[in-house]
Amino acid sequence: MSPERVSPREAEVLALLGEHLTNAQIARRLSISVRTVENHVSSLLRKHDAADRRALAAFAGRARAPMAAMPSWRTGFTGRAHERDTLPALLRPGALVTITGPGGVGKTRLAAVVAEAAAPDFPLGGAFVDLVPVRDGEVAGAAARALGVGESPGRSLADAVAHALDGGRRLLVLDNCEHVLDGAAALADRVLSSCPGVTVLATSRERLGIPGEHVVPISPLPLASEAEALFVDRARAVDHAFAADPVLVAEICARLDGMPLAIELAAARCASLGAHGVLAALEDSLRLLAGSRHADERHRSLRAVLGWSHNLLGDDERALFPRLGVFAGAFDLDAVCRTAPYASRGEVADVLGRLVDKSLVVRDGGSDSEWRLLATVRAYALERLAAAGELERVRELHLRWAAGTARSLADETLRPLVTETACGPSADMAWGRAGKRTPQWQERFDAVGADLRSALRHAPPGPGAAAHELARSLGRLAYARRLMRESVAHFREAARRAMDASDAAADLRCAAQAVFGAGLASGAFELLVESAERARVAGDRTARAIALAQAVVTARRFLSGFAQPVAEPALRQLLEEAVAAARPGTAVAGDAGTTPGDGGKPAVPDHIVAAHVAVALTWCPPSPQAFPDPSLAGAAVVAARATGDPVLVSAALDAPASLAMRAGRFRRAYAIARERLRLIDGMNRSDPACAAEILDAFHHTWLCAFAVGDVEGALGVAERIAGDELLGAHPYRPAGKLIPPLVLLGRCEEALELAEPMWRAWRGSGAPIAAWLSPAASAVALAHGLRADREAFLLWRERAELALGPGADPSSEPMVFAAFAAALAAAETGTATVEGAAELVARAFAGSPTGWSAAYARAAGAELAVRAGLPDAADRVAAARETAGENVWASARLTDLAARITLPPRPGTGSCD
Repeated sequence: MSPERVSPREAEVLALLGEHLTNAQIARRLSISVRTVENHVSSLLRKHDAADRRALAAFAGRARAPMAAMPSWRTGFTGRAHERDTLPALLRPGALVTITGPGGVGKTRLAAVVAEAAAPDFPLGGAFVDLVPVRDGEVAGAAARALGVGESPGRSLADAVAHALDGGRRLLVLDNCEHVLDGAAALADRVLSSCPGVTVLATSRERLGIPGEHVVPISPLPLASEAEALFVDRARAVDHAFAADPVLVAEICARLDGMPLAIELAAARCASLGAHGVLAALEDSLRLLAGSRHADERHRSLRAVLGWSHNLLGDDERALFPRLGVFAGAFDLDAVCRTAPYASRGEVADVLGRLVDKSLVVRDGGSDSEWRLLATVRAYALERLAAAGELERVRELHLRWAAGTARSLADETLRPLVTETACGPSADMAWGRAGKRTPQWQERFDAVGADLRSALRHAPPGPGAAAHELARSLGRLAYARRLMRESVAHFREAARRAMDASDAAADLRCAAQAVFGAGLASGAFELLVESAERARVAGDRTARAIALAQAVVTARRFLSGFAQPVAEPALRQLLEEAVAAARPGTAVAGDAGTTPGDGGKPAVPDHIVAAHVAVALTWCPPSPQAFPDPSLAGAAVVAARATGDPVLVSAALDAPASLAMRAGRFRRAYAIARERLRLIDGMNRSDPACAAEILDAFHHTWLCAFAVGDVEGALGVAERIAGDELLGAHPYRPAGKLIPPLVLLGRCEEALELAEPMWRAWRGSGAPIAAWLSPAASAVALAHGLRADREAFLLWRERAELALGPGADPSSEPMVFAAFAAALAAAETGTATVEGAAELVARAFAGSPTGWSAAYARAAGAELAVRAGLPDAADRVAAARETAGENVWASARLTDLAARITLPPRPGTGSCD
């Protein structure tokens, strides 16, 4: 039997049961009442089908969530006893604890050890975020990748991280913050301000500077104790028979100022040089590098040991080692070979292995096929490469490798993904963290993404074939990985890097399509207009026609994405230009065939261009009238179907669906919406061209299902939205779709579990209004009203109005739905006076009879009129019947009302009791 989903608070209680705490102890630990703990324990016993607390405790030991992206080491941890004892006590909910110290002092290892030791206090897990390969503006993205989340419409990466961490005790470790202090501080502040149960543990060479930050400085290991113990431990790791005079070991550690990284590098040489040889070589190197003017005195010894380690390398090792500095993150053998074309694959593998043996290169997280340089070692390698005058050449090789790798991975994202085969999991899938299957391209992109971005940052300025290919591929990869804003930025960078205006136009269209995954439609409109201008410069008439047509459709279909509608004359001008540009034989990249004089680029077939223009004409008809134009909508659908493009067909179908909704023909609209939903099943979720249609089709189908009273169908669509990788990660929109059908189906407890997190997430987002959230808030009010909880009912009724903003029209759809909630709650519970019932009934009948919420409101209003014995009850029932024809829920309600029309009001009979 699969256990029901537990809430974050229940997960915390479960974890503490695993520590065999009493209810009173759990209440004190979580700052809640004992009664609340008892309720959670009862719920957990039921959800896990457990016989008693002992069974729950046993389950808790298996159920604790792990820390995502936690690094691993093959060597043990030596020293820092004081810090290991004191740091866990500082990791309180809402705290920021920053471990500071110089590079190479062991901050990362200490943070990992402390996080592991504190795991029982964080039953919901968390994430360890390595910021070494990250640059300004990428901190939230790194945290999102570690947590396995991404952007979605209306939600930034920082919002995604906060949402993933919210709801209980979790630990977020931000490692190596010093080069991205602003970004790390902003993310820490965002998380701590919105997630009261989260603790942030940071490591940095300087404090983050957030109020309330607790700074724990650590120094090099103390001499005559921990420093020598670390040296001996690491020396014996490479030579089991190592034994040296303690005085000699102490001298070495003193020369290294107790710096852990320097000690480990020196100890690794004991197998070949012995302790006496290490001390002698170190003496020579220190004299050689005595002129260093590094600001941090401790770094002089670290720099010395790195220089000494480098000087001990053979010629082939010295040739390869500096080249590894161009890799920002982990690298594999193929990548290294691309930056070292002078040697064979076998030679590179042999040298790489020797560099690992000498502790200059480390394996990445225990992987057998990937390696990395520690941050300080990488900085030294880059210095050596620059000093040799080879930095520019090796960066060019690195760029070519990155472009080819990114292109290959991006191509994989557009292939149909088979998740199962007859023999089990597909070869295209891999097990990701948390037991979920992950496409192999995603695993690989996560591993090399930092390097791909680094290669683009360091590419020569201006247009360039490799840089353009890399930027375009990164745009596709970032979109597929749900890093939406990054995707838009990469596509825009690709346009800047393009060798010709036609490619730039295509990149800007991709950027516009990706905008729908993260931003407002106005941003897509502007990019499409810019794309059309680039196409004009290139002479790509069809590319210009399509971009202009899409711009017009975007401005008309997605009005909520514009602060102010685009002026009518401006849209008509764009449409006229699109029609003029849509002529046969014009070329753009993307389809088979070429046209004379187009430079050999493939040509878009005429019927595809014509279909785009036909859809635009439907939404912006020639004569001034309401849009879309009914006389043109059918022709646009026929033209779109001829292309066989599901994205274009879905866009064309939106016009007749919208017309049907406005006319109150909800069943017709629902039929079209379900066709659109079937179309998106054939769309590639990794292609930004599909974003707008996937989003709109899901939301429109839900609304149509609700409008016809198919409450089960609306719940099914809402569950698909909540489970969808593009839509479901949003912090509050899926809940807004789930709550209304759950309440109408009598599943109020499930709805109420979603309510408060939904509201808190919306308020935390800073969005001024959310009209579509108002019906969900009204449904929550209804759930409380059915339970006769007057105080909660009034609170959520007020929230439903707050979501609409000031001055909401009483006849608007959300306000009519609010009237429905109030009328139904009063009818079911019999709590309204005759005067109060009359007012509620009047409000329920205030909206247009063709609105989607009218059938609900009028059915509830008619029922209330009958139960309250209002004199116009018969007229209200008749009017409600006229409205309910398209809504099966309202029709069923009125049919039931007819059977019990003589019954008096019955208090306390709500369906959610």
